[in-house]
Amino acid sequence: MDELGRAFNLSRRGFLQGSTLLGLTAATGTLVSPARAQDPVRGGVLRMGLEGGASADTLDPALASASVLFVIAHCWGDTLVESDPKTGAPLPSLAESWSPSADAKEWTFKLRKGVHFHDGKPLTVADAVATLRRHAGEKSQSGALGLLTGISRIEEKAGDLVITLKEGNADLPLVLTDYHLQIQPGGGVDNPNAAIGTGPYKMVKFEPGVRATFERNKDDWRQDRGYVDSVEITVMNDLTARISALRSGEVDFINTLAPKVVPLLQRAANVEVLRTSGKGFYAFLMHCDTAPFDNNDLRTALKLAIDREAILKQVVGGFGTIGNDYPVNANYALAPTDIEQRVYDPDKAAFHYKKSGHEGPILLQTSEAAFPGAVDAAQLFQISAAKAGIQLDVRREPSDGYWTEVWNKKPFCASYWGGRPTQDARYSTSYVSDAEWNDTRFKRPDFDKLAMEARGELDEDKRRVLYRQMALMVHDEGGLILPVFNDYLNASSNKLKGYVHDIGNDLSNGRIASRIWLEA
Repeated sequence: MDELGRAFNLSRRGFLQGSTLLGLTAATGTLVSPARAQDPVRGGVLRMGLEGGASADTLDPALASASVLFVIAHCWGDTLVESDPKTGAPLPSLAESWSPSADAKEWTFKLRKGVHFHDGKPLTVADAVATLRRHAGEKSQSGALGLLTGISRIEEKAGDLVITLKEGNADLPLVLTDYHLQIQPGGGVDNPNAAIGTGPYKMVKFEPGVRATFERNKDDWRQDRGYVDSVEITVMNDLTARISALRSGEVDFINTLAPKVVPLLQRAANVEVLRTSGKGFYAFLMHCDTAPFDNNDLRTALKLAIDREAILKQVVGGFGTIGNDYPVNANYALAPTDIEQRVYDPDKAAFHYKKSGHEGPILLQTSEAAFPGAVDAAQLFQISAAKAGIQLDVRREPSDGYWTEVWNKKPFCASYWGGRPTQDARYSTSYVSDAEWNDTRFKRPDFDKLAMEARGELDEDKRRVLYRQMALMVHDEGGLILPVFNDYLNASSNKLKGYVHDIGNDLSNGRIASRIWLEA
């Protein structure tokens, strides 16, 4: 399930290589200009054909979801904090520095001076306060609301922005990188759809579900972005149409390729396939509190009975990485690196299956709505489990209603989760006992205690140890079967330069328009 893409206001789903544009010189941060293999060229029109737009789309960043609005928000707006494309660490943006209290409950942010909105008004602390309050309010429908529930006060003190939390959270700066939190004049309270911000481009025209156009912000407060003169985004939800537009030169960039079309595009002389390692994953979920999955030997047997390599090769086309039954990979800061990889072992699976005492078929519900190739993945799982003497009955469910009638309701089903900016956000969304989307019914007070302790710990070495313990708990006793993390697959014309493969994030973390340039 992908909270940042579709949750909160729609439904339950739908969110390392290359040059980096920013660097961090200290914990509180200043911007520096890194060396480049090639100097950016200014000018030209960037044309993108993107999947992920609808007629119901709105320019209010609080309600933004899916790829088109993700990119649009970063064209006209800026958040207080950005993340380093190579490491995922927080970087200064509209907030030029920040400092926490010793218990990580009170954070003070110093805002950058001399920044103006597109309408000429100067950026003030009051604008930042009003923006965050709008997203964090009790009646808010913001896609960032779930990330801000730990805030107790947002205020201006002595010319600075001060955020007070109910509990310590060492990741607050990264929380503020969320794309919904574009700083708007007056917080966007009076006109949230104005698309007036401090970003590299000014909105020219917006037709929901059709197109959006922008012109370069000549008064941009930063000189290391916004290289093209204008940006044209055309909604193309059909993959065939996107590929045709790219190959014919109608657009310079398209998103969301199916693995099966990659070999075709790789043979095209004027096309470059852009593959970015992701945080999202394909999964099968077991409810730990529901028979027969309340037996850990049975859960272990099923984890050992899945052929991860086969799913990576045959379902994902090799465009991903093997998972290890906890929801974090190397794209997350402080991720564990020494937990032994679980592999397909039908003999061990048979041992644990016999030990569980279970007999008879096990129903696995799946649907193409779960993730691309979910039905094929379930059938591969069925074949590999049979070699361990485990009978899986695979039931293909209709796509319509899958996320309301099957996911988080049935005890064994296929699912997809998008990435999160931090490990805390990842675990808090679906693994702490009282999480609304605890879709494996993993409920352990000792895990919850570790999660709270890690959240407020400012010492990274100590946090790393805590996160390893949490990963081991989910790996050893959880209800998550995670065969693969999927890559993001996009493509561009060969004249598009400077694309940044932002660690774990798609579309250069939404900032593609501000980071690339076009070769003349």
